[in-house]
Amino acid sequence: MKAVQVVGYGSNLELADVPAPEVTGPHDVIVKIGGAGVCRTDIHILEGQWAEKSGVTLPYTIGHENAGWVHAVGSAVTNVAEGDKVIVHPLITCGLCRACRAGDDVHCAQSAFPGIDTNGGYAEYLKTSARSVVRIDDSLEPSDVAALADAGLTAYHAAAKAARTLRPGDRCVVIGAGGLGHIGIQVLKAITAAELIVVDRNADAVKLAVSIGADHGVVADGGQVDEVLGLTGGEGAEVVLDFVGEGGATRDGVAMLRRAGDYHVVGYGENIDVPTIDIISTEINFIGNLVGSYTDLCELMVLAAQGKVRLHTSKYPLEGFQDALDDLDAGRIRGRAILTP
Repeated sequence: MKAVQVVGYGSNLELADVPAPEVTGPHDVIVKIGGAGVCRTDIHILEGQWAEKSGVTLPYTIGHENAGWVHAVGSAVTNVAEGDKVIVHPLITCGLCRACRAGDDVHCAQSAFPGIDTNGGYAEYLKTSARSVVRIDDSLEPSDVAALADAGLTAYHAAAKAARTLRPGDRCVVIGAGGLGHIGIQVLKAITAAELIVVDRNADAVKLAVSIGADHGVVADGGQVDEVLGLTGGEGAEVVLDFVGEGGATRDGVAMLRRAGDYHVVGYGENIDVPTIDIISTEINFIGNLVGSYTDLCELMVLAAQGKVRLHTSKYPLEGFQDALDDLDAGRIRGRAILTP
């Protein structure tokens, strides 16, 4: 089969012919890929940022946002059958450790992460497990929802966590209306009554945010902190969801947060530099967010089937992987880029 592989850090990806995965265990599921999301993490992988953490042996197939059709199943698989449309949770989990038993499978002690530490979905076929596949509604197409498997799942996980504390009349600042942010905005609009203020450097991204439910759009042109403070009566927002995490976003985000507020870190790339006395004197909270659970993905698929969450996508053939990465890196993608084998 055709697969796009990492052959070296600091090098371009390469399209290769590799053996197609086969069922070898009772819970294995082989998915014929209908769509594979192109994520900024893929760029970070090529830069070598994940090399030590993942410990993966090169070459390997990249791609961790995947959806398609069930191609083959192991003897013990009962939740899906050949031909079913599915989206793939990004982790292959054991189901037996403490985290899995608690429904917190994103912290599985024995997990594998296709596209990060084992072969992923920039390919014609992907091997995963019965625990990782979610059947999707007949109204949905794999290439339209693939990026919900990670970008959407991460955004949903953070937004749902924030929604536990948001009350009607509260304000929530969303920093970044790109691939993750535009999903988080829709989720927040669907499950909270909070007033949404979206901040982004790109004016087109701000327009998109307002069109999908943001109550206020703020272009980050140097005066964004003052503008947000003006919209919140000078107090700041109860919650900040930071989908950027670099380029000064954390400095601005903390300045936009009210006393006893929650700062949800989703995007990454820089350090948070806050005097500890400011943290304790204002009782602000910093909350990390990593992907989301299988249950989170099931709930997100309900919102997608209801039409409350839609991905804005740009689609490329598998062979166009470099164009997709270049467009993402240059900021030319509104929403998510999807490879379609």
